[in-house]
Amino acid sequence: MLDRDETHSPAVPPRPVAAGRPLPLKVAVPMAVVAGLALLLAFPPYGVWPLAPVGVALLAAAAHRRRLRAGAGVGFLTGVALFGPLLAWTNLHTGYLPWVLLSLLQAGYLALLGVATAWVSPLADRSRWAWPALTGLLWVGQEALRDRTPFGGFPWGRLAFSQDESPLLRLAALGGAPLVTFAVALTGGLLVTAAWRAWATWSATRTPTDTTPDDTDVHDRAYGGIGAGSRWTPVVAPAAAAVAVVAAGLLVPVASAGDGAPVTVAIVQGNVPRLGLDFNAQRQAVLNNHVDATIELAGQVAAGTQRQPDLVVWPENSSDIDPLRNPTAGARISQAADAIRAPILVGAVLLGPDPGQVRNAGILWRPDTGADMSQLYTKRHPVPFAEYVPLRDIARMVSDKVDLVRNDFVPGSTPGVVRAGPVVLGDVICFEVAYDEVVRDTVTGGAQLLVVQTNNATFDVAEARQQLAMVRLRAVEHGRPALMASTVGVSGFVAPDGRVSDATGFNTREVVVRELRLDDGRTLATRLGWWPELALAGLAVAALVGAGVLRRRQRVVAG
Repeated sequence: MLDRDETHSPAVPPRPVAAGRPLPLKVAVPMAVVAGLALLLAFPPYGVWPLAPVGVALLAAAAHRRRLRAGAGVGFLTGVALFGPLLAWTNLHTGYLPWVLLSLLQAGYLALLGVATAWVSPLADRSRWAWPALTGLLWVGQEALRDRTPFGGFPWGRLAFSQDESPLLRLAALGGAPLVTFAVALTGGLLVTAAWRAWATWSATRTPTDTTPDDTDVHDRAYGGIGAGSRWTPVVAPAAAAVAVVAAGLLVPVASAGDGAPVTVAIVQGNVPRLGLDFNAQRQAVLNNHVDATIELAGQVAAGTQRQPDLVVWPENSSDIDPLRNPTAGARISQAADAIRAPILVGAVLLGPDPGQVRNAGILWRPDTGADMSQLYTKRHPVPFAEYVPLRDIARMVSDKVDLVRNDFVPGSTPGVVRAGPVVLGDVICFEVAYDEVVRDTVTGGAQLLVVQTNNATFDVAEARQQLAMVRLRAVEHGRPALMASTVGVSGFVAPDGRVSDATGFNTREVVVRELRLDDGRTLATRLGWWPELALAGLAVAALVGAGVLRRRQRVVAG
């Protein structure tokens, strides 16, 4: 069992950490499961964002003062309860095994968080204000690790992405997703501090004459200052601070519409013949859908019922036939561009550069002249086991679905800065929106409008809405208007303050047109880049080291 730090109160003699008791396992285990479910409900499509700090608080309480293995266990339970349902869209067309393995892998990172929470318990016990800060730092550290490992990481399910309707979203303009995650977890830490003190105080009021009070109550009296006239102060103070942290988000200024020249942009959501992994078995039909929808838009412009766009955006995989090598596909795209009299950003699968290789790209197609090879973005972060297969022979033993990826997608090497006449685009493709640096590199490269080209035909509306929440955070983070263009939905525009406009339905063909005003300014988050995450993750490491030093001191004292 975890030890408890000796007290500094002259009225209470020093006690070894062993006196501090964790919650009983029969309480901690269901609490860990409820923590995961609370976190799940905070994300779209449910969107009950206040449950995110509640889930953080429940996990922190379940792991506090536990042995390290038990801390890993409760963290893993939380991870399974969260990631199993959150990532259920990954099993729609690939079978259960890849979904189960991905969910268990992600749950493993919350198991590490449970270990870390148990490890730093002595630091949390020294002061009621240490626990919230430690909770926030450990969550940022866990996400920093999960976002990068293995095979480049999988940032889905970051706390920050659950806050698209929360006042805390505005903090993204100051420190990006890491600062939002820290604020959510800090709030959860304040809640668990208040609840823990409330339990200790209630226990003390129930047994005021008990000559052998619960050791938690003795500890909390020593450190919390519980006494006559101030018994509930250690409860009220962190609870009020939790409310203040959330409310403080409302005070953070965010960008509004820019003061630049207006630009009219159209999103074409052409839809696919059928959902599933075989959507690209009818590649020509998908391309035709987008061409025909664009030509219909051109007819509306000619009739005066729709505005003339300066730019048209097609989604990822809108042309899975390489239009640079297939004359028919290239001619169809040129037909659409010539009809609408505006450049089209086409999501295309391009062959090469070497035999057996392909690229997931966004390419600008201009009227009259066709493909502009100088404005080509190749996806920098292909998805492992979906766009390329590492350890293919081993992966095939797990699931033969890996052979659906016949050719590995090769990554690009330059940010997605695409100059499309009156607007400079920051193009990111599909899951890349979850990676901080991939998006930021486009803004520092001059992007005025963030564009997320995606294909949700192999997933469902829950995944699409989770992705749209990420787009909202990126718009606030960098003070840029943004849009998401999907083959099947959800597509839509996002203002620099995170508001969504013209969101489309799922599995429908729709075209939306909107006038935007652009801005070249940079938020503090854009200027700081990865420094906030580095600082917070560094402090998390320092806390782990400090807890180790304290534990050694306490063993010496106890001995």
